[in-house]
Amino acid sequence: MSRERGKRRHSPLRGLYGATAALALGATAVWGLWPGGLGREGPIRVTSGVSASGYRELSGMASDGPGWLGVLFEVATEGTLVALGLLLLWVAWSGLRGAGVRDPRLVGAVLTGVGTVVAYATSELLKLVVDEERPCRALAGAHPVAECPPPGDWSFPSNHATLAAALAVGLALVVPRLAAVTLPLAGAGALLRVLVGVHYPHDVLAGALLGAACAAAAVLAWPRRRGPFRPAVTGTPPAASACVPPGSGPAPHGGGTRG
Repeated sequence: MSRERGKRRHSPLRGLYGATAALALGATAVWGLWPGGLGREGPIRVTSGVSASGYRELSGMASDGPGWLGVLFEVATEGTLVALGLLLLWVAWSGLRGAGVRDPRLVGAVLTGVGTVVAYATSELLKLVVDEERPCRALAGAHPVAECPPPGDWSFPSNHATLAAALAVGLALVVPRLAAVTLPLAGAGALLRVLVGVHYPHDVLAGALLGAACAAAAVLAWPRRRGPFRPAVTGTPPAASACVPPGSGPAPHGGGTRG
C-alpha cells in the first residue's frame, strides 16, 4: 500500500499538472496587466492610472536623492542578476560534484536555465506585440536617474524582472532554503527598474510573473522530481534496517547450534 501511495505521489502527471497550472496562472496574470497594442498602429503611451502614478512616485524619490544614488541603483540592478546567475552556477556545480549528471540539483539547475531562456524569449516577443513606450519618454516631467533606452526598445514587460524572477523561483524550487535569498533579490531587481525610471510598475510585475511561471513549469514538469530535489541516498534505508530482528544476521565464524 505504501509503495502505491509513493508511486502516486511521484507520478509524472502530478508534475505536468503543476507545470500547466503555473503556465495558466502566469498567462492570465500577464494578460490582466496587458496595456493593449495588439492590432494598433503606433506605440502605446501610458500616461494615467495607478501604474503611471506609482512610477512618478518611485522614480521621483530616486531623482530627488543625491547623484551617486542613481549610479548605485543602476549597478545594483545588474548586480541582482549577476548574484542570481552565480547562485545557479553554484547549485549546478554542487550537483555535479555530488551524484554527477543524475544529481537532482544539477538537473534542476539546467531546467531553471531552460525556463529562464524561454521566459526571456517570450518577453522579447511580447515587446514586439505590445509596443509600449518607455515611461521616461511617455510621461511629461519624468526625470529618470538612468539613461532612457532608445526609441523602439519597448517597455512591456521588463526583461530584467523576467530574468530575475525566473532564476529566483527556479532556484527556490530546486533548493528551497535558497528562497530566503533569491526571492528578495528578484523583488529588489524588479523594484530598481522602476526606481531608475525605465519601467512602469506593471511592466516589472508582468515580467516577474512571466519569468516565475516559465521557470516553475520547467522545473515541475520533470517527471523524475523527488520532493525538494534531494540527492538519492544509497545504502540500506533506516526503516528497512529497523525491520530486521536483532541477531538475525549471519552467525559468527565458528558458531553453531549445540545439541
